[in-house]
Parts: sequence; structure tokens; C-alpha cells
Amino acid sequence: MFSIILIALIIMMISFIVMILASILSKKTLIDREKSSPFECGFDPKSSSRLPFSLRFFLITIIFLIFDVEIALILPMIIIFKFSNMLIWMSTSIIFILILLGGLYHEWNQGMLNWSN
Repeated sequence: MFSIILIALIIMMISFIVMILASILSKKTLIDREKSSPFECGFDPKSSSRLPFSLRFFLITIIFLIFDVEIALILPMIIIFKFSNMLIWMSTSIIFILILLGGLYHEWNQGMLNWSN
């Protein structure tokens, strides 16, 4: 019993000493203004934060997410092809793909797929 308590105390003391040494050695003496500021995607963090942001980046991200989810929904349809009714499987697949093609056509008509004007 005494040896278990002694081992636990030694482990706690070693851990405490290692934590103290790590905190002492990791202190930086020079605090650089640029290094302590957050990095914001290549923009100057000291300039005005109210710069206009292009909505195209956001829309391309949304388009990517939509088609990424499309792949995640189409793959199980291929797997259940053997186990389901052919007519129900075919109608579900066609309706799903037509909805996606309709969305792609709408984005194309709105000019969201044209990167440059």
C-alpha cells in the first residue's frame, strides 16, 4: 500500500516538474506584433476589416456542397440496385437526377458558373 502511494507521489512530482519546465522554457521574450496577430487568408490584418467581399466565393462553395451531397446520395442508390424494385428504383433515380439538373440549369442561367464577367 505504501509503495503505491509513493509511486503515485513520484509520478505527480515528475509531472509537476515537467510542466513547470515547459512553461518556463516556452516563454518568449520578444513579442512581435505581426506574429501575435491572426492570419486572415493573406489579407493585411491591420487594415480595415470592412472591405467588400466577393459573393462568388460563397456561391462556389455552396455549389460544391450541393454536388458533394449529390454524390453521397447517389452512391447508396447504386448499392441498393440489386435489392429493390426496378420501377421504384428507376423512378426515384430519375426524379433525383432531374431535380439536380434543374438546379444546375438554374445556376447556369443566373450566371453563377461564369467565374469572370
